[in-house]
Amino acid sequence: MLNSLLHKLKLAFGDPSIRFRIFFLIGALALFRLLASIPIPSVDKNALAAFFANNQFFGLLNIFSGGGLSQLSIVMLGVGPYITASIIMQLGTIIFPQVKQAYFEEGEAGRAKFIGWSRLLTIPIAILQGIAFLFLLQSQGVIPHLDSVALVANIALIAAGSMLLMWLGELVTEFGIGNGVSLIILAGILASVPSGISQTIFAATTASIPSYLAFTLLGLAMIYAVVVVSDAERSIPIAYARAVRGAALSQGAATYLPLRLLQAGVIPIIFALSLLLLPQMALSALSALKLSFASSASLWYTGFLANPWEYGSIYFLLVVLFTYFYTSVTFEPHRVAENLQKTGAFVPGVRPGRETEEYIGRVVNRITLPGACFLGLLAVAPSIIQGLTGVTTLALGGTALLIAVQVTLDLANKIDAQVSLREY
Repeated sequence: MLNSLLHKLKLAFGDPSIRFRIFFLIGALALFRLLASIPIPSVDKNALAAFFANNQFFGLLNIFSGGGLSQLSIVMLGVGPYITASIIMQLGTIIFPQVKQAYFEEGEAGRAKFIGWSRLLTIPIAILQGIAFLFLLQSQGVIPHLDSVALVANIALIAAGSMLLMWLGELVTEFGIGNGVSLIILAGILASVPSGISQTIFAATTASIPSYLAFTLLGLAMIYAVVVVSDAERSIPIAYARAVRGAALSQGAATYLPLRLLQAGVIPIIFALSLLLLPQMALSALSALKLSFASSASLWYTGFLANPWEYGSIYFLLVVLFTYFYTSVTFEPHRVAENLQKTGAFVPGVRPGRETEEYIGRVVNRITLPGACFLGLLAVAPSIIQGLTGVTTLALGGTALLIAVQVTLDLANKIDAQVSLREY
């Protein structure tokens, strides 16, 4: 296995085209980390550190900004607005017939139109999120009160940074290897690991060694579970009817329809995060207008988010519900059954058409439940592990692990596909 890996690496770096793609990816990620280290003006670093230390929810939200939020950098929103715009567009496929036609029926031209709409929608989302975050940070004393000119300048800077990352991610997808947006998030996750490990080592004492050992074992168990569940699938056998071509009779082939356990990926977690964050942003904006009820409600909601048991329970429930919702939106048993019938394929023992649709729907509903519960546990894993081990200097986020594993596996598969193409 080691020889095969070394052979693949030799082929990858020996081919000029693959080598260019790999170095382009490395250069783009280095540029992203440089941008993530440039803060917006007038940031109180001590207040910022205290804000994230006392609010685990925003620490988790920092994952989706690629690590830029914890530094209040010019790319503090990360690729979050673009991801949100893409999700809204996907939901639009079930509401607006034009969007559905572009996404499913118009081929590459329709997909290009769909992506263009997502880019345009990213601009107002980035502006609104920038306004909400600035008001929230002002209310927490992280940044001073900004006058109108400074506020507009910061909003424009933050929105432009998010658009720059969106463009950088698309360049990586086109000229590099893998999905650029996902790789930017992965780079932010990995960038926070060394500092967390160093803090843990310096904070370690003789009495805390058992807790750190337990933390390590739980972390390894989580990594193993994420790897296994990410590749888990339920296979439905598919057979093809015999076909007559001229005087020849071809035997029907047999294959299978793979249904992934995590059909929705990390999208339900993003949905849940967005829904939990929306009241905080709205109340912070209303508090800036000097409304008394908004200030008291904002303080109550901030306390709710700071309580790991209260927000953790709601967070888990929302992730489970959104997993079912998003799976029902993106996976259509009717379309799958219709495509199978058009190609002469069928599920053995099940009639084509409506019965096949109902059978696939039942299977999807059954496998969605364990997948949804697993996603929910991953979402609240930091609170559970820190409560069991008492280790607070190093947060082991299940969401970060899921993203890291899925993106790493996808990147490895893309590189392997490029190498295999050159081998043949």
